[in-house]
This record gives sequence, structure tokens and C-alpha cells, in this order.
Amino acid sequence: MQLFATTTSTTLVYKNPLSPPPIIALITPYNKSTTTYRSISASISRLPLTRLSKQQQRRRPRSSIFLASGSHCLNLDITSNNNNNNMSPFLDHYIVATFFASLFGFLLLFVLRRNNNKKKLKKDATDNKIQSNIVQSSINTGDSSPETESGIDIIIVGAGVAGAALAHTLGKEGRQVHVIERDLTEPDRIVGELLQPGGYLKLVELGLEDCVEGIDAQRVLGYALFKDGKNTRLSYPLEKFHSDVAGRSFHNGRFIQRMREKAATLPNVRIEQGTVTSLLEENGTIKGVQYKTKDGQERRTYAPLTIVCDGCFSNLRRSLCKPKVDVPSCFVGLVLENCQLPFENHGHVILGDPSPILFYPISSTEIRCLVDVPGQKLPSIASGEMANHLKTIVAPQVPPELHDAFIAAVDKGNIRTMPNRSMPADPQPTPGALLMGDAFNMRHPLTGGGMTVALSDIVVLRDLLKPLSDFHDAASLSKYLESFYTLRKPVASTINTLAGALYKVFSSSPDQARKEMRQACFDYLSLGGVFSNGPVSLLSGLNPRPLSLVLHFFAVAIYGVGRLLLPFPSPKRMWIGARLISSASGIIFPIIKAEGVRQMFFPATVPAIYRPPPVD
Repeated sequence: MQLFATTTSTTLVYKNPLSPPPIIALITPYNKSTTTYRSISASISRLPLTRLSKQQQRRRPRSSIFLASGSHCLNLDITSNNNNNNMSPFLDHYIVATFFASLFGFLLLFVLRRNNNKKKLKKDATDNKIQSNIVQSSINTGDSSPETESGIDIIIVGAGVAGAALAHTLGKEGRQVHVIERDLTEPDRIVGELLQPGGYLKLVELGLEDCVEGIDAQRVLGYALFKDGKNTRLSYPLEKFHSDVAGRSFHNGRFIQRMREKAATLPNVRIEQGTVTSLLEENGTIKGVQYKTKDGQERRTYAPLTIVCDGCFSNLRRSLCKPKVDVPSCFVGLVLENCQLPFENHGHVILGDPSPILFYPISSTEIRCLVDVPGQKLPSIASGEMANHLKTIVAPQVPPELHDAFIAAVDKGNIRTMPNRSMPADPQPTPGALLMGDAFNMRHPLTGGGMTVALSDIVVLRDLLKPLSDFHDAASLSKYLESFYTLRKPVASTINTLAGALYKVFSSSPDQARKEMRQACFDYLSLGGVFSNGPVSLLSGLNPRPLSLVLHFFAVAIYGVGRLLLPFPSPKRMWIGARLISSASGIIFPIIKAEGVRQMFFPATVPAIYRPPPVD
């Protein structure tokens, strides 16, 4: 075996493989006038310097490395000692070092695995503890208990928008409904105040359109976009609908109270104030709930179907789905009084820095302002840091017509905050139970699509339950209801994807490709016609088609590339254009993947959609 390594003036020749392990010796430069070799042992045995005669060198077999350059040379003598006695210290050192190295590695691996197992056990214990807290066995509870109720078809946990609307809808169908709500006083929230036209149509379909009357709700006819001193108005495509069809904006609490009142008018709907502490499970099937009444008494109630829709702070969802909650930003809410919006009866979106700012009317004298603040860490309200942020960073970006009212609202000090949660629907089908509303699926509230999704889900569920005359066959009922999670997907996924994608596009970024995408989106919507009607119909819930969403989204990206390449393309602009397409793909495809490609685009291929109702 030979190994050759060459440079311009140096040649290295390595003869013979090193076996057994060699003692490496460094040899001093060779001189023609002397035959002396000085070797410095670098082995573990630390052998002393040696001087060899010519005769010894000739007799002694050796492996050598010989380097030559010009008139100088360097001979590296690599000798193998065949004397077992001389070699044993060297081998002993290797054996000892290997042993201790192996031992150390084994101990390190053991410690790492032990720590990992501890973390895993701790996580499992926590999950089991949470699971045991919210799901309890109802075996041997005894139907004779005075705390046990019967004769109920459906238990609804939560009486927000989804719960109250669902109670009224199912009550009208003749079902015996028991609603349990933690707090029946009027809610006070800064989100859930804008109902899109698509949601209003669902409200009409459910017979709840009068719930937006008598609460000083305002008609919303479209949006106005503002960017860098320019603006464009985007109207809802409502030409084909009745004149009453439009968006509605209002105080969230007033709307919910009207829906609760309407549901309570039905004799077979009972709304009770109480806190549900756990779901009651028997042989893998949810049989009912355990709850604490307003006066502190523990009660249990049973029904063939339990629907959990207790909102974004749900403590029951963990047993019915796989929650992956993301909090990309927070809303800071203000109420502006006695001022006029630049475009009457329109929602206003300012493409600000670092993220969007929203304005829309919630009564005849009040305008809601929502300032998006990326991340979860907000400036302190108590210390005045938040007020300073709003005045110095946000106020200069507010339209002049609203500037004074905005500053007055900040000075008034009634500043509210709300985390913006996003959670794809990832159900864990459980016999006897169903998830709905924000407890099941959330999206960024930028587009105001949450109530549209909830009301659309209720229509789907109502149509599924209509053919069922017997609710007490829990197994058949649960298998049939699995199709609910599939049938809701096209509408819900379109609105969810649009909300997530628009928020990322509308937020500012130091990346030049993202800046170009943001500008392209503004310019594309400003073109009018099909370029604005298509995206706005998606936004409003009037045309929730996933394929249309994807086509318009990439049309914006291609339009942005065209802006870069015309009139004269350059290598830099071509590179930014390529990155723009890549950035657009990186925005929308992960959202679609989380929603489910098959369920979103090809729901008919999911077997559950064809599952017939159980035969009585």
C-alpha cells in the first residue's frame, strides 16, 4: 500500500500500513554530512530521545515517511516495536484510556436518557392529570341520585355566539336542550364585533336575523385600505342579494344577550349558569357533564350528545381535539367617540408599521379601533408605556380624520388588550361529544370571519341532525356526526387560510420580497373589478371556495413579480421576484397543510361524507 501527496516542491511517500499501532517519532532534518537521526517519541509511553547507528537502522525494519524539498529533507521514522515487553505499556495505556472513555460515554448516555425519560414521564403525568380532571368515569354513578337529570337530548357547554345560536336552532327542531354557561351577564369583549355578509346570510338561514336589531348595529358595506398616504375602497359584491344583506358591526355583548334571550323563549331550551368542571365518560363514550351551579352545588347531567363550545379559553377541548394554539399577536382596543370614518359604513384597514390597524363602527356614536401588536409581550398599560407607544408610533399612521379622536381615546385611558389566537381544527372524534366554535377552531381576527365560521358550522350540524329521530343510540349518532368535521371544512378552511395569509401579507417586514408582496396586494385590490370582487367575496364569506382563494393569492404574487420586471428587468429584480414567489408559497402552504389538503380541496373523497344516517 502506498499513499502519495504532492505539492509544487514536496513529495510525501508513505510505505507500509501501520500495524501494530506505531510509535510516532519526529525526526530532525537530514544532513548529508551526518547520518544521525534524532527521534522524539510522541507516544503515550513518552519514550526518551534515541540515537541510532547506520547498522542498527539497516537491521531494523521500519515504516517511514520521507519528505524532500530542494537540498533539504525530512525523514519521519515510524517504527513498530515487536518486543512484547516494550509494547505492553503502550497497549495498556490504550486499553485503560479506551475503557475510561467508554465508561464516561456510557454514563453520559445513561444520564441523558434518564433526564429525557423524566421529562417524558412528567409530561405524560401532566397530560393524564389534565385529562383526568376534565374526563371522569360515570360508571356506578346511579341514576337515582337527586343530582342526576334525564330526558335531555343535547347538552351545550357555553352560551356565546355559537352556543346560543346552536341552542335556539336545535330547540326549534324539537330537541330538549340544556345549556350551561359560566357567566350569563353581558360579555364585554373587544373582538367578535363584526359579522360579515356571509355570516349574516347564515343568521337569516337560522332565523336569528332579528338579533342584530335593537342593539344599534351598523351596516357594513365593504372595506377601505390605507397605505403610505394612499387609499382604496373595496365594496362587498352584494348586487345579487336582497337589499338587507350586508355586514353588521355591533357591541359583542349586546348581540350575544339578544341570542340568549331568543333561545330562552323556547320551552324546550333551558339555560343555566354554572361552570362545567369535567366530562363524564363511560366505556370511551361521553355521557354528560359534571358542573358547579351558581350557588356552588355539584351536579351532573346526562344526554346522548354533549356539544362543547365554551370559547377560546376552553378547559374541555384537550379531551376532544389536539389543540395547537398559536398567539402571533395581540389586539389593543380603544373606542373612539363622536367622529366620522373617512368612508362611511366601511371597515378601515391601515397597513401600518409593524402590523395592521383596524377601525369600524360598533354603534351610531362609537368606532372601535384595534391596534395589532406582534408577539405576546405588550408595553405596560399601568406604567404609561402603552399610551406612549400609541401616541408616538401608532397615531402618526392614523388617517387625519381620526387622529384627534384617537389621541382623546388614548388619554381617556380605557385601553383593553386581547391575545389573537390561531388554532387549526384537529378533532379527536369521541363518541357522545362534539366540539364547535372557538373551542374547536380559531383564526386571526383580522378578517372578522370567526362568527361566520361558527354560524356556518351550526347550519351543517342542523342539517346532519334533521333525519335523526332517536338521539339515544350514542354509537350510531357519533359515527354519523364524524362527517360534521369533514362537511364544515371547505367554508371554515377558506376563511381560516385567508385570515392567516392576509395577516402575514399585511404585516410589514424588513425582507424586500415581503415588502413587494405587501405593495402588490394593495395595488392588486386597487385594480377593481374581478381583482377586488374575488378576494372581497372570499373575505366576506359570500364565496368561500378554497381553489378561488389559492388562485387569487398567487395572482397577487405573479402581479408583484410583473411590477418588478417591467419595464426593464434586472438580475436584482429577478432575484427579488423569485423570492417573492417563494415567500408567498411559504405563507399559504403551511396554513393549507394545517387545515388539511384533502378535506379542504377534495372533501368528497373523505369516506365520512357519504356515511348515511343510522337506520332506526
